[in-house]
Amino acid sequence: MKKRWRLGTVLGVAVWLTLGSILLSDLLWLIFTAVGLLWLELSAPTAVWVGFTAVILHWLGDLLHHLGHAWAARRVGYPMQRIVSWTVLFASVYPKDEPSLSAKIHIRRALGGPTASFLLTIISGALLFFLPANNSSLFLLVAFFFWENLLVFFLGAFVPLGFTDGSTLLYWWPRRHEPLP
Repeated sequence: MKKRWRLGTVLGVAVWLTLGSILLSDLLWLIFTAVGLLWLELSAPTAVWVGFTAVILHWLGDLLHHLGHAWAARRVGYPMQRIVSWTVLFASVYPKDEPSLSAKIHIRRALGGPTASFLLTIISGALLFFLPANNSSLFLLVAFFFWENLLVFFLGAFVPLGFTDGSTLLYWWPRRHEPLP
């Protein structure tokens, strides 16, 4: 029996969290704390706090990425059903009984997430520009949010791994001018 909890609804989309994601988040927390201790030379309490906050920022960046998909899906008239945690990432879930959709609709929905992540990258990058470049917890966390949104949720989304936006785009882009079957 898989343990999962409904966290609520955002933009009309149910958000679910699984037990496995919570356990893997603990592992992320441990890794981020170790990086803070060993690489960034933070004190133990600061490394624990920064590590925990980095995990929260990770989930926030991923959730906002998928809410970008949800916003785009709603705009094209074929909304997303739910967002479910999957290991240390979320997954967008669309209705199983969805009719055949054009390639253009699939492409627009796929681009919604990277667009949201790019906006987060710009916002966090602007914050970094105004923050003093020191080893403060705030600077480190904003830098983490910037780099994760840029490298994982924006650029990484375009890498075709089978479950990413890049795979969706790679499949549908050549079919964008074809009529519906």
